[in-house]
Amino acid sequence: MSGADPTHGAGPEAPRESPSAAPNRPRIGGGRSRFRFPTAILLTCAALGVAGGILLAPANWISTVLFPGLPFVSVGLAGLWLLPSVIALRLLRRPLVGLLVGLLAGLVIVPFSGYGFGSVATNVWWAAFTELPFLFVLWRYWGTWMHYLGAAIVGIVYPILAWASFDLGTFGLGLQITFFAITLASCLGGTALGILIADRLRKAGVGGRLPR
Repeated sequence: MSGADPTHGAGPEAPRESPSAAPNRPRIGGGRSRFRFPTAILLTCAALGVAGGILLAPANWISTVLFPGLPFVSVGLAGLWLLPSVIALRLLRRPLVGLLVGLLAGLVIVPFSGYGFGSVATNVWWAAFTELPFLFVLWRYWGTWMHYLGAAIVGIVYPILAWASFDLGTFGLGLQITFFAITLASCLGGTALGILIADRLRKAGVGGRLPR
């Protein structure tokens, strides 16, 4: 995650990397170790998964109730499905923790969702987009903008895949654009909230106490 300060430089005044930038540096080596999940990491993922499930259980019902008559309001909640995974990735900076937390959150809401294990597939689907940008760089770079890239991708992909479900073809062009805009804004907003929560947790010492 965070690289050490340079050991060779132009004399004693060689510039040092700022602490805030260090966690985003590309990692070199340690490929297999990045895919190991110590107990502390697993417990943190479990806690985030349970918290995410508690959040998404009522959100799922609200979205379902609003879907028939107020689809634009319903899709405004889409960003909540990204929130647990974004927190996990931002806080832990480990490969696949976003998917793991999404899976656990889905399992938590199975008894309450009305969709059974379909809720697990839904959660994993959303979580996959939080992992996608980091997969492309093999989880060696953790820049903030990468989180927003994943949010932007799913914010565009979801309305396309859900076109028939929301019967968007019956809406005018202006409403179709509005639907895409609301979905995108919700995904970006949920991601921003996840980053904020993760950064607060890290400042409180949660992430810093976990093995890397």
